[in-house]
Amino acid sequence: MIANNVSKKHLLVLGTASHVGKSAIVTALCRIFSAEHKVAPFKAQNMSLNSWITVDGKEIGIAQAIQAKAAGIEPTADMNPVLLKPKGDRVSQVILLGEPYADKSAGAYYDSIEETHDVLKGALKRLEDEYDLIVMEGAGGAAEINLYERDIVNIGTARITDAPILLVGDIERGGVFASLYGTIQLLPEDVRKNVRGLIINKFRGDPAILESGLTELEELTGIPVLGVMPYFKLRIPSEDSVSIGDKSADDGEHYDVDIAVIRLTRISNFTDFEPLEHVAKVRYVDLSDDLGSPDAIIIPGTKNTTSDLNELVESGMADKIKSFYGKVPILGICGGYQMLGKSIVDSGIEGGESVRLDGLGLLDIETVFDAYEKRTVQVTKTVKESGPIFDSIKGEDVKGYEIHMGLSSSKKPVFGDDGCADDSGLVIGTYLHGLFDNVNIRRALISYLLERKGLEFKEEDIPDKDPYDELADVARENLDMNKIYDMIGLEPEKV
Repeated sequence: MIANNVSKKHLLVLGTASHVGKSAIVTALCRIFSAEHKVAPFKAQNMSLNSWITVDGKEIGIAQAIQAKAAGIEPTADMNPVLLKPKGDRVSQVILLGEPYADKSAGAYYDSIEETHDVLKGALKRLEDEYDLIVMEGAGGAAEINLYERDIVNIGTARITDAPILLVGDIERGGVFASLYGTIQLLPEDVRKNVRGLIINKFRGDPAILESGLTELEELTGIPVLGVMPYFKLRIPSEDSVSIGDKSADDGEHYDVDIAVIRLTRISNFTDFEPLEHVAKVRYVDLSDDLGSPDAIIIPGTKNTTSDLNELVESGMADKIKSFYGKVPILGICGGYQMLGKSIVDSGIEGGESVRLDGLGLLDIETVFDAYEKRTVQVTKTVKESGPIFDSIKGEDVKGYEIHMGLSSSKKPVFGDDGCADDSGLVIGTYLHGLFDNVNIRRALISYLLERKGLEFKEEDIPDKDPYDELADVARENLDMNKIYDMIGLEPEKV
């Protein structure tokens, strides 16, 4: 039941470094708190190529979309008012309140930081008007002393809200005691005073062996350690490309199906393929690697299609992919779809100068970049007859979202008016991100690949438990939630 007439509360989760688990902790807390309170996530600024499209067509970091889902609410642009999408050469596309604003270098971006500050203040105020509790996430390491005057996401958020702070450290990296202690000591005094609890994340083994270290850390800092979170495989989408390094095709149990995802230099939204990791061996293959003997190949999305296409060709990976033409399914998502076509015509939108590039030539499409306009929309499409892979689900609906520049023309669409297939139906491209979140798509692809190998398809081996409940239960079991409730002035959860 949602609490009524509760004064507005804030909680800020900071980290000692990137990829220490801030997003997962915020996601867990959003699910726990939302049982009895109206909760929203917030991250002032995110740098990630994994993004999400809201129902009103705004683009935000995928982490805040996940956290909103955990809280049982619809994601909005106010939850991530600033999104930076790296394009290479020290330039990022700046997304303000879900809309493309400009491509800027780091220096140019920070020169306009006051304007950005005003954007995040407005977003935070709108969330405060609607929600009782805002669970906020920092970015990277909180103690970046060279950035304090322009750090809007850690120091800026802390100062605007004066919120109690949880500081998360990753023991998997080593040196967790030093990183927690050092971060605390380097924080500005007005921020340091609000650090109310420490969390050690990703521990493998018996937490009892840490007890003497935890006690000394508490004595040194005067701040309680509120829990040690165990290492476990999350079943929620990854926040950014740092997570690819943690992936192993040998993790977990799955069918004997080998899917090679090409790890483009500027790969984006690789979360598209994480649902397949539960049912197949998914390998992320660098451009210099051997493709091996895959049962299927996927070319993913990219932040810069023309640059990644050039590298795909120059590395020899394009020829490796084409050598499997007619032998195994070759799928392209978004930028990968564009690369599968005959050509790409860029009037300077992607690469800064007008060029015409040959694609892999496996699909009968041409893509044109002629305007700095991005299509961002959630969609529902109907599966069309397109060959042996998806014929079993012809006429069924699939859901997804589009995030792309450029337009591609197709005479043989696959999903409604979207995508393209070749005559064999083994080469398929689509603009739909989130395609494999659809159970019917996953089953159709995996069953087809198994049938080709003479293997039997059974139901997907995916746990029935909601992944957000699963994560919340781990947090409840390992964190002192009573102290966390107390620090934000809320009554503990009723069990």
